[in-house]
Amino acid sequence: MSNKDIVSKATIRRLAIDLATYLLKLPIDPDSLEVLATEHQRVEDRRADLVVRLRDRQGKPFLLHIEIQNSNDPTMPARMMRYMSDILLAHPGLPVRQYLIYIGSEPLRMPDGIKGPDYHYRYGILNMRDMDCQYLLEKDTPDALVLAILCDFRDHDPQVVVNHIYTRLRALLGDEPGRFREYVDMLHILSVNRDISEQIKEAERMLTRIDIERIPSYQLGMERGIERGIER
Repeated sequence: MSNKDIVSKATIRRLAIDLATYLLKLPIDPDSLEVLATEHQRVEDRRADLVVRLRDRQGKPFLLHIEIQNSNDPTMPARMMRYMSDILLAHPGLPVRQYLIYIGSEPLRMPDGIKGPDYHYRYGILNMRDMDCQYLLEKDTPDALVLAILCDFRDHDPQVVVNHIYTRLRALLGDEPGRFREYVDMLHILSVNRDISEQIKEAERMLTRIDIERIPSYQLGMERGIERGIER
């Protein structure tokens, strides 16, 4: 993911809860979530996509690390292991759960770990190509709708799916502009990993046109224009 520096911690927090609940199906206490810093300095600057502190439903704390990947990277297992060591050093004593969420268009070819003569390291992989976006779209909640942007659209027209997500978000959150903006921010974060930037722009233009058409002065102007057309 990118642009993590310019979104609020509240947005990152909401996104982490949704990923853990809807996609990874982890039994978490959402009120316990704390967003953690992800920068680690070695020779180069690097950061994990998302690292949060959580408690499970029994109250036991753990760290959750999530990476979102849109291509097959042969170095991914080594990268994940390096993230793991950085996280363990930064937060000693807490167990870590790691997941790679793959959203690429090509079939998944990355392994879920590294095995050597004296070590065996593994992490979880969720292949979004295996998840039909209809599952999340039918839930028709803001959180599920946002996560649907990561799914395989299958035979659906991407523009139709993106338009539906934006339209339903506006319908569900129309009276709460702050929350609507938060979910749109989440969409922007997640869509960076998908080749759908033009569809996102078109959906936002569509909503802008709808909003303008709802303005009373616009409606009055349209009515007068229609009347003039009839008179002619």
